Amino acid sequence: MRPLNSIFDVTTPALLLDQAVLERNLTRMQDRANELGVALRPHIKTHKCIEIANHQLELGARGITASTLYEVEQFAAAGFNDITWAFPLVPANIERVMELCEKATVRVVIDSKEVFEHLDSIERVGSERVHVWLKVDCGYHRAGVDPGASLAEELVRRLGESKNLIFDGILTHAGQSYDAKNRTELLAYAEQERSVMVEFGERMRAKGYPLPMISIGSTPTMSVVENLNGINEIRPGNYAFYDYTQVMIGSCGVADCALTVLASVVSHQPNARHFVTDAGALALSKDLGPVHISNDMDMGIIFEDYDRKRLHSHVHLKVLSQEHSKVMYSSPERVTDQFKVGDKVRILEHHSCLTAANFDYFYVVKGYDIVDRWKILHGRG
Repeated sequence: MRPLNSIFDVTTPALLLDQAVLERNLTRMQDRANELGVALRPHIKTHKCIEIANHQLELGARGITASTLYEVEQFAAAGFNDITWAFPLVPANIERVMELCEKATVRVVIDSKEVFEHLDSIERVGSERVHVWLKVDCGYHRAGVDPGASLAEELVRRLGESKNLIFDGILTHAGQSYDAKNRTELLAYAEQERSVMVEFGERMRAKGYPLPMISIGSTPTMSVVENLNGINEIRPGNYAFYDYTQVMIGSCGVADCALTVLASVVSHQPNARHFVTDAGALALSKDLGPVHISNDMDMGIIFEDYDRKRLHSHVHLKVLSQEHSKVMYSSPERVTDQFKVGDKVRILEHHSCLTAANFDYFYVVKGYDIVDRWKILHGRG
């Protein structure tokens, strides 16, 4: 592979990671966790990158959180020794989890009697026991036990009594925070997430059940939260990069977005009100962003001036096919001499997690210079 010195040397579409913005984001969230008295266990599903996860640990993170068994296995093989797999466990994966426990502390998540009973009855591999979180629904209504239901108390009791498992405590994810329209609403979601979990935890402890820890955290809520009393750890992930969705709902500003997709103009016909780039759905995904907020930016936004973090208000990606994006503009006279075939543009994506998962590498940049290339560990298995 020939040396790449500048972003203008790379084949597009390419994923650019602004190192200075990344560093600022990682440091700010770690500082926030420290100030609020909680451990930070970042979710690496956003970046799936050894270099970034290592730096998060260097800054003070307590272990990592993963979404897939593949991620757990890859990061355990890379030497990470404290991993929460924050996805409901199914019986078919228990054997692989038990084998991983010989290499690292693996913490799994359950929300059903069926999986608890499978886990509790299985013969252990060696002397290590599996750490288990009970997932609780704090209002997202995707997964997790209802904290007011008898099942929740039953599982807390049985996990605490188990001789084969280590009960870590209760865990949740406030995915409903992505429905917010502004910072004020995010603060309300953050308090809902905290208060639901603390109330349930206190109620269980008052009944005499051991409940070691309470773990919460989405990027929107953790970016604004002011009170984490009663909480032990937080698990945001998207904060490493942020994206346009986070900007729209009030989690951050455009200047906090560390990830962009570099694309080339491949077609621009005379007098047309659109042009075409080579960054399609397999580069950007088809995430529509926050559709509950008035937003005419469709599938993505192009930077007018990246250095000043200024977006083209009248230029946006209207249609994505597999490898093409059709970029519309509302004022043809303003772009007469722009966006010629061969020109490169930087796109701010709606969802950085899905975008990163479409690429094999981050091109790490300082200004317009490429300073490194980091592998993205996406895969199934």
